[in-house]
Parts: sequence; C-alpha cells; structure tokens
Amino acid sequence: MPESEDIEARVAALEVRVEEVAADAAAARHLAAARDRDIADLTIKVDAHRAAINALGVQTAARFDRLERRMDGFDLRMDGFDLRMDGLETAVAAGFAEMRAKFDQTAAGMQRIVELLSPGTAQG
Repeated sequence: MPESEDIEARVAALEVRVEEVAADAAAARHLAAARDRDIADLTIKVDAHRAAINALGVQTAARFDRLERRMDGFDLRMDGFDLRMDGLETAVAAGFAEMRAKFDQTAAGMQRIVELLSPGTAQG
C-alpha cells in the first residue's frame, strides 16, 4: 500500500493547491470587480468634466458673440461720431474763415479811418 499512501499524499497536496488556486481566483475576481468599479467611477468623472468643459465652451462662445455684437454697435456709433466730428470741423473751419474775412474787413476799415485822420495823408 505504499502506493495508496503516495496517492493520498498527492491528493492531499492537490487539494491544498486547488484551495490556493480557488483563493487566488476569488482574489482575482475581487480585484477585477474593484477595477471595474474604479473604471466606472473614472468614466463618470471624465464624463462630468467633459460636460462641464463643453458647457464652459458654449458659455464662452455666447459671451464672445455678445461682445462682438456690442463691438459692432460701438463701431457704428463711432462711425456716426466721426461723421459728426467731420461736420463740426468743416463748420469750425468755415466759421474761422468767415471771422478772418470780417477781421480783414475791419482792419481795412480801421486802416482807412487812420488814413483819413492822419494829417499828412488826408485826401479830399
């Protein structure tokens, strides 16, 4: 029966090894399940971050659109202001030209009065 004892020892060793392999398999399943949970949690977080980034992109684009519309309105107002300033400059230049002409007329009139009042240059 030496063979029987040898077989029993081998079966006992095999049973121990099967228990170890079963424990390793259970640990592997536990680790795989934990990894799956971690990946699911990470996926949820990545999706939340992606949604937040997309929302910020939409919000930023809307703000830039509003800013662009305001700048277009500002440009239109500035164009109108430039036209008014051009008109004002033209009016001021015309006013100064008119004043200069009247000052020249006044100066000529005063010069004539001086000539008439001066004793040596009187005509008439």
